[in-house]
Amino acid sequence: MHLPRALARFNRRVTNPIQRRWAGVIPYHGIIEHVGRRSGRSYRTPVLTFRDGARGFVFVVGYGPDSDWVRNVLAAGGAGLVHRRRHYRLTNPRLVRGAEGRTLLPAPVRVACAVAGVQAVLRTDLG
Repeated sequence: MHLPRALARFNRRVTNPIQRRWAGVIPYHGIIEHVGRRSGRSYRTPVLTFRDGARGFVFVVGYGPDSDWVRNVLAAGGAGLVHRRRHYRLTNPRLVRGAEGRTLLPAPVRVACAVAGVQAVLRTDLG
């Protein structure tokens, strides 16, 4: 289970434009910069993100692995990220599913994701 697609559509049109104002600044949030697989259009999507040591970042995939931003990042083999006012280049994106993926998250977030039925996280390296 993951969060409903109707909520994803609502967030894309209403919540995301508002969140983009601060998501690249506050802790545990970021703006992933990716390019559409078919359109070639640039997108900036607010996401929950956590450092993966010095190696990269881990992203909560709350709407499931079929989310457009996840598919775009996987297809492109990377993306940009604005996190705490810094720009990063991300490479080697991969989905880590189930409990194994949740172990990459901080404990309180891990519990919340398990309760919400989050099925995967996206793990990346710094490029």
